[in-house]
Amino acid sequence: MDQIKDLGGRRQDLARLFQGQVPVLSLAPMQDITDFPFWKLMTRYGGADLYFTEYFRVTPDYKPEKSILRSITENPTGRPAIAQIIGNDAVAMARVARELERHEVAAIDLNLGCPAPVVYRKCAGGGLLRDLPRIDALLGRLRDAIDGAFTVKTRVGFESAGEFDALLEVFSRHSLDLVTVHGRTVAEKYGPQVHHDCIAQAVRLLPCPVQANGSVTSARSALAAIEFTGAAGLMIGRGAIRNPWVFSQIRDAFAGREVVFPKGHDVLTYIEELYAAVCQPGYPERMQIQKMKKYMNFLGEGLEDAVRFLHDIRRCDTRADFFGICFTHLNHDKPIALEPVGAVCAG
Repeated sequence: MDQIKDLGGRRQDLARLFQGQVPVLSLAPMQDITDFPFWKLMTRYGGADLYFTEYFRVTPDYKPEKSILRSITENPTGRPAIAQIIGNDAVAMARVARELERHEVAAIDLNLGCPAPVVYRKCAGGGLLRDLPRIDALLGRLRDAIDGAFTVKTRVGFESAGEFDALLEVFSRHSLDLVTVHGRTVAEKYGPQVHHDCIAQAVRLLPCPVQANGSVTSARSALAAIEFTGAAGLMIGRGAIRNPWVFSQIRDAFAGREVVFPKGHDVLTYIEELYAAVCQPGYPERMQIQKMKKYMNFLGEGLEDAVRFLHDIRRCDTRADFFGICFTHLNHDKPIALEPVGAVCAG
């Protein structure tokens, strides 16, 4: 009984978080990228208000991975953490959701948006968007199983944004505590278009708070996204990997303060700290460099000579070569917006 009361209190805490005047800023879940060490590093740069774990990939005999669970049990951020699950076995997912609620989680989140073919071809993540009756049944089963807050992260459809109307009807039938809308379809992956009109539609029609997700790359784009959609929060993934200052920059912009950009040397220091945080000691150097390339694929897009930087980084194998390339591009005191060329505001 005490645990149920505690879970009810957590549900109320999440609701209160989204009742403020300033939009909530969340770090998006990105598999093998936004892990425990990365969460810890983000706190040095201002950090998010709310953190979502990498997804727990649920199967019938699944037990939560200790590496992902650590983000909850040893949460280094001082901020609420939401545990995300993905899969399609309703019985197993309900069981795992209850197990995760035994830990200090702000909510359980259902992933309905992952666009990776290895995921959606198994009717999980974004693949479930092709089967609304199955989503309806899964939401019902999970809502019954989860005593605390239950949230969903979704895309606007599988093939077409025209599918979103029916999806919103399904969401409205369940007592969800938060819906994060990535404004693209699964088929669009991470293309240039973001359907901000769909996010605005969700804000108007759903009885719970809505977060906007998709191409929030700067304070400028954050302001535009909130103005267009009216969302209660913003979820940022690739933009935070590229620019860990983005959360502080957005807060400054909403407060009317000057937005300060890092200089080349600052970004170089970030890369050095990132290497120290995420590259496990004792692992072969080549594996450590491969790990860093995942992050540099995002960061490099925000540099002046992005094409050359990414070309060289993707071909290096040693720590010396890796940092030599970074030094060549970032050994300067010029401010860097760390925003991809061609990034646009909402509209």
